[in-house]
Amino acid sequence: MSISCAIDLRSSPTAGERPIVYIVDDDVSVRESLSLQMENEGWHAECFVTAQEYLARPPAIAPSCLVLDIVLPGINGLDLQRLVADEWAVTPVIIITGYGDVPKTVQAMKAGAVEFLTKPLREETLLPAVRQALTRSQAALVHKVEWDRLRRCYASLTQRERQVMWLVVLGRPNKLVADELHISEITVKAHRGRVMQKMQANSLPELVRMAARLQRGPGSRAARDKSDSAATADKDNAA
Repeated sequence: MSISCAIDLRSSPTAGERPIVYIVDDDVSVRESLSLQMENEGWHAECFVTAQEYLARPPAIAPSCLVLDIVLPGINGLDLQRLVADEWAVTPVIIITGYGDVPKTVQAMKAGAVEFLTKPLREETLLPAVRQALTRSQAALVHKVEWDRLRRCYASLTQRERQVMWLVVLGRPNKLVADELHISEITVKAHRGRVMQKMQANSLPELVRMAARLQRGPGSRAARDKSDSAATADKDNAA
């Protein structure tokens, strides 16, 4: 069965979606004020009183950021920041507080916050921070879509095709690939052609770049996808 790996960013979840600004603060006046500011900028605002409410929200695939108060009932803002940290950072965090101090600032920034602001918030500092966070979110979402496409393409390869692919990107000529895998050069050429087709690579340099991307892994980390071995087991191992 053929697997389509093509992607059209115009129809992707990131295209044409209204950016979302999540606001988590137990002060109703802060929520109302921030919500109005976000809506005036053309962004959609969603407000929550507690971290638990935010965690229970339905997921949304759109550029987004989280404006998060440190002092919250139950789970505090810094703990929530740790809970929602992910590989892609698709929802960057802006920490706000009326009780800011140096240790909390350092802790928040080390955990990946794009900004740490103290109340009362000023538009001239808050809005640029939100714009920066939404820009980061957009880029992260695009990279995630691209990564998902690449993984689907790679998952469509048989185990033998993967073996051929990794030897080819290492610069092995067809004869050496054939000798190493104990198959004929004609078979290597056939596998190589299917690899190029399934990976939708237009050239060998492009395939090399794809292989390097797979090795680096998703997001900003270099962790390999643990599902790779499971996916390989389900593929045709015939030469």
